[in-house]
Amino acid sequence: MALFFRKRKQVSEDELWKDHNNVSRETANAPRRAVRADSSMTAASEYGDEYIDFSQAPVTLPRPAEPRIFVIANQKGGVGKTTTTVNIAHGLAMGGLNVLVVDTDPQGNASTALGVPHEPGTKGTYEVLMDGVGIIEHAQPSPHSPNLHVLPAAIDLASAELELVNQRGREHRMRDAINQYIEESGVDYVFFDCPPSLGLLTLNALVASTEIMVPIQTEYYALEGVTQLMRTIHRVKGNLNDKVELSTILLTMFDARTNLSREVAEEVRKHFPGQTLDNEIPRSVRIAEAPSFRQTVLNYQPKSPGAIAYLAAAHEIAARATKMEE
Repeated sequence: MALFFRKRKQVSEDELWKDHNNVSRETANAPRRAVRADSSMTAASEYGDEYIDFSQAPVTLPRPAEPRIFVIANQKGGVGKTTTTVNIAHGLAMGGLNVLVVDTDPQGNASTALGVPHEPGTKGTYEVLMDGVGIIEHAQPSPHSPNLHVLPAAIDLASAELELVNQRGREHRMRDAINQYIEESGVDYVFFDCPPSLGLLTLNALVASTEIMVPIQTEYYALEGVTQLMRTIHRVKGNLNDKVELSTILLTMFDARTNLSREVAEEVRKHFPGQTLDNEIPRSVRIAEAPSFRQTVLNYQPKSPGAIAYLAAAHEIAARATKMEE
């Protein structure tokens, strides 16, 4: 049986971080940095030390009253869904929160970035959907943080789209598994990394979730995929899951030097003023390189502007939970 989170309880800051003594020095040091998203950051400052203050204590993020379940979705490909999933999840885990990433993409890119094996035959999302196995049986701890677990996706998951068609209750299988996992663990955040389509795998994630996070690339045609996704959300809300809401929009691949990025960002904020995060994710070579080392950018190049922006976005998401509860 895989390791899993303990039941939710209030703990002191010392207790929250004591497990970091058991992980590598690089990972253990990762949370001990201040977040300051700065518009002056440029590609030339990728390795700059001026944005990191190691003298400050670890930032402990507020724990939500109830677990928050996000699906990261956008029908348009190449907008940074997987990159957003793994870096936001890692950022929250660095803040002492218990996080589960459910990889529902047969390519298994989220599993790769979080350092979890997913070669053919690896048990994970496929077994949960098709055999009704509990998530707790196959969720694996990520080497990047003791608070971060992953339900991996192997290539076997590609056949699940066809196999689910004739299954009874095919849209609710992941929802039932997540509800059981919440009862068995002390998870605070669940993130579904979805394929760039609106098939049964993505539908299962939508039905299991309570919130939707949409990464939007600040380039031409950015809003087209969102328009199609909104139609799907309305269908899901009307028939399968009334609780799911579009709560978060994250602007990705933002380049402040171009008029196009600024105009797209302005347009998105005009349409979704309450959902769009204040922090944008800059276009960064470091972010793109990190998965090839089976890492997130937060531990591959923690001093880069991309890492700092993702960490700031994770903190903003956690802070919004407190505002929602108030």
